Amino acid sequence: MQLAPYASHPLRSRGRRHPEPEAPTRTAYQRDRDRIVHSTAFRRLVYKTQVFLNHEGDLFRTRLTHSLEVAQLGRSIARSLGLNEDLVEAIALAHDLGHTPFGHAGQDALNHCMRNDGGFEHNLQSLRVVDKLEERYPSFDGLNLSFETREGILKHCARSRAEAIERDEPGGVARRFLDRTQPSLEAQLCNLADEIAYNAHDIDDGVRSGLLSLEQLEAVPLVSRFREAARQEHPGLGGRRLLFETIRRMLSEQVYDVIGATRAALEACRPASAEDARQAPPLVAFSAEMREASTQLKRFLFANLYRHPQVVETTDRARQVVQELFDAYDAAPAEMPAGYAETNDRRRAIADYIAGMTDRFAIREHQRLTGRTAFP
Repeated sequence: MQLAPYASHPLRSRGRRHPEPEAPTRTAYQRDRDRIVHSTAFRRLVYKTQVFLNHEGDLFRTRLTHSLEVAQLGRSIARSLGLNEDLVEAIALAHDLGHTPFGHAGQDALNHCMRNDGGFEHNLQSLRVVDKLEERYPSFDGLNLSFETREGILKHCARSRAEAIERDEPGGVARRFLDRTQPSLEAQLCNLADEIAYNAHDIDDGVRSGLLSLEQLEAVPLVSRFREAARQEHPGLGGRRLLFETIRRMLSEQVYDVIGATRAALEACRPASAEDARQAPPLVAFSAEMREASTQLKRFLFANLYRHPQVVETTDRARQVVQELFDAYDAAPAEMPAGYAETNDRRRAIADYIAGMTDRFAIREHQRLTGRTAFP
């Protein structure tokens, strides 16, 4: 495929932290993707929760299926815009590698545990995984990914943390947070594909769980519009087929909206290179109308799914599990594997160890260390 002038070209990559010869049959970003897929952290995503915990059902999304959905949406949009599909895929597959067990509940609990030790944030942890924690190569820690993939993984970063990363890597992946410039268009696209994916599948999982009803969703304009269109075209359609068709149409419309709005922004800005695009305002975006519709959907999900009493009860237990695991390892580091127990930065090592756990392993470890069953 012919790349647009503003796309990230692998031959113009800013390279890897540890120089390596180029692969004879793969571009830099294809190589990144392959390293991510073969990593230990990627395999663990299959047993890490999205909204519903791993033990609550076999058909709910996990971090792995979510990452695959983000990659699929991202590649589809990238192809229409002339962006680098391989880079989009690599970023999408790696963006949640640092997520804790139990989703955002686990992250919040670890951040509380680490409040006096630099905190915890899953985007920073994803970068830490690919830069340091993966142990696969004889000459360096991490996966030694290209700058552009690492830049896309670091989606958010507070200024104080960006300054710390900048001291370790001058002019590196955190520099843009200090300069107020943008990441690559491929990274911008992954951010939006992430949002599109989790909004859609949280509707699906919420209805599947019984915590959301199709009647409740009528209050969401972005959903009701496509549900009615599906009914008009397929009279008598109901149940899960109606839900799936509604979500399919909603996803398609959001994809087309991003393509149209981004093309208009690119036409107005006319970046001549990937670097020009970094110096411009954000260019990959929804239209104003779709942004408002997506925001309304997120508000609905927050109020009716993420704050549903049953979800809150589960996430409260999950926070307790993470807190008690942290306290147990802090009191007895030898309960962790030697590589974590023998480090000088014990509390960060504890956070690394817990963040790498799957839901089910965290539950088993908690039971082993406390003698209690957190999720009967």
